[in-house]
Amino acid sequence: MQEFIHTIKDEHGVHARPAGLIAAAARAFSSAVTVACGEKTADGKRLLALMSLGARQGDVLRFRIEGSDEDAAADALRRRCEEVI
Repeated sequence: MQEFIHTIKDEHGVHARPAGLIAAAARAFSSAVTVACGEKTADGKRLLALMSLGARQGDVLRFRIEGSDEDAAADALRRRCEEVI
């Protein structure tokens, strides 16, 4: 299992565009991706689930990746988060 956290820097938080890009990056891997923000959790491969977290600027997202390609998935998701949120 791989885990990392990301603090949202984008003033608009996790809206449709970054949620879609993160979900697409997660879907490229077979590992399960779970994203938590506070008490809420979401399937990292589903755009609407990510948006339902209501994550705003300054919030901390906790990513948990489990599966056969978890190392590569964690690296890709970490880079994508830095790029879009």
